[in-house]
Amino acid sequence: MKPRVYLDTALTADGVVSLEDAAAHHMSRVLRLREGDAITLFNGHGGEWDAEFLGKRRVRLRGFSAVERESPFSITLVQGVSSGERMDYTIQKAVELGVDVIQPLLTKRGIVKLEGKRADTRVDHWRRIVVSACEQCGRNRVPPVLALKEFGEYVRDVTNPAPRLLLSAQGTSIKEHAVKNAATIAAGPEAGFAPEEQAALERAGFVKASLGPRVLRTETAALAAIAALNALRGDF
Repeated sequence: MKPRVYLDTALTADGVVSLEDAAAHHMSRVLRLREGDAITLFNGHGGEWDAEFLGKRRVRLRGFSAVERESPFSITLVQGVSSGERMDYTIQKAVELGVDVIQPLLTKRGIVKLEGKRADTRVDHWRRIVVSACEQCGRNRVPPVLALKEFGEYVRDVTNPAPRLLLSAQGTSIKEHAVKNAATIAAGPEAGFAPEEQAALERAGFVKASLGPRVLRTETAALAAIAALNALRGDF
């Protein structure tokens, strides 16, 4: 299987593309490509390119394919920020499962406290995880990780018209909810949403949805919900 590499640049016609430092380092030092090696390139705007690594800082585009691997069911994940590897894992696997948009939230019970430059750095880190997951799983469109929001700011500004599901053991089974081709899922951090946050989400139009009688970790709940919805309405 050819390596897949994301390039944040225009790829519009056959020809030679010059690589920026990060991409050149990734190909030559991380992937250890050699001159003449075949690779697949994509820039997140749809489709992918067959290409040849020319060594050092150049690749040659050989041909374009309009192939897409997006789920027909659009999911926005509103995820209470969890600590360290848990959040990284959730984002990585959500992308592999087909999520469209990721909105990280700072919540009352969340262990992680982020603000200012540290918050910006963490969001950039999550965006790199998304790109890496797309390279691995074959997606040619890169789901956005939106800017980090405080919980109160998010519930004041909810505008997505898609059905809204609040993952909760007290809800009805997720398969009972009337969703057709899109949904927004809200999943809490390690200790879950606080009662007042759950109430605020319900006032904002979220309906409690259950994933069964077992208690799921934060890094399991959102992924199980995405998988279930894709099995019910998507391309599983």
